[in-house]
Amino acid sequence: MDDQLSDIPWYSTDWFSWDTISQFSWDNRWVLYLLALIPLFLVLKWIYRALSRQKLPIAMRSSKISRNILNLVRLLPDILLILILALLIVALARPQKTNEKVEQWTEGIDIMLVIDISQSMQIEDFKPNRLEAAKDVAEKFISGRFQDRIGMVIFSGDAYSLSPLTTDYELLKTYIEDINFDMIENRGTAIGSALAVATNRMRESDSQSKVVILLSDGDNTAGNIDPITAANIASAYGIKLYTIAIGREGKVPFGKDFFGRPRMVENTMDETTLREIADIGSGEFFRVSDNEALNRVFELIDQYEKAEIQETRYRDTSDFYRIYIYWALCLFLFWLLLKSTFISNVLYD
Repeated sequence: MDDQLSDIPWYSTDWFSWDTISQFSWDNRWVLYLLALIPLFLVLKWIYRALSRQKLPIAMRSSKISRNILNLVRLLPDILLILILALLIVALARPQKTNEKVEQWTEGIDIMLVIDISQSMQIEDFKPNRLEAAKDVAEKFISGRFQDRIGMVIFSGDAYSLSPLTTDYELLKTYIEDINFDMIENRGTAIGSALAVATNRMRESDSQSKVVILLSDGDNTAGNIDPITAANIASAYGIKLYTIAIGREGKVPFGKDFFGRPRMVENTMDETTLREIADIGSGEFFRVSDNEALNRVFELIDQYEKAEIQETRYRDTSDFYRIYIYWALCLFLFWLLLKSTFISNVLYD
């Protein structure tokens, strides 16, 4: 914006447009109130002139009084004086334009999202199902981060690294949208393997804060590494572990029966392992049973794992009072021209 103002020549009338004036900040804003005193000054000037001028009693018929353009032109010096004073007041108020550049930076946090895509994540106690609810909150969580590197691991019977740590949040959201139950053939729930893959992705990270968020709805039934062993390895690399147990216990809807009605199945969950993983990883365990609770948990983790954002501000201030001084000087020279030539006699006679 400053560059645009700098491109306007000083003699341009654009300096008096509202679009230009509205961009200014005023270093001495209170000076602008003096503009209200200009009419008072003119009234006093005209009163003084009227009292000091000699008047001759001449009787004239109104029909003899001719209308002449000079009756208006004689006001020109006073109009110029008004403009000169107004321009000087504007210049004294010191119009400025400040261009502020803000740079935000943070050391950032490395976060690995570990999401269960086993067949039980199709259960519909969450809307539309557990996996879709998890994908939705994961996208919202990513949108709320700033300069944090985020990666993803998905797992069922095997664990698969879907994305390495990255700050390309749009790419991450695309990966999340594409997650489905057919991405891993082996059935089961390999929690230990998922933690091992996430740890392997983060072990060479030099970030001061490393976090794994594990979301699962079942017990460890697959994989070649025990979850507790995997949690201890992660902890040794300084990784904090949050675990989220998703789903209700008891009768839950899972698909449709022959008549199109919700089919109810029995669901159980062993929280013990997930709690122990969180304890080992100095994190926290959460149990959620609906979409709203899942959203709250991710919001809470988002608050826990916030790096301090630091700002560096650069202020570049440009003054434009000279423009109005130039205009005032030009009008003052014109005013002197009127006062120093025969025109002044015409104006006053």
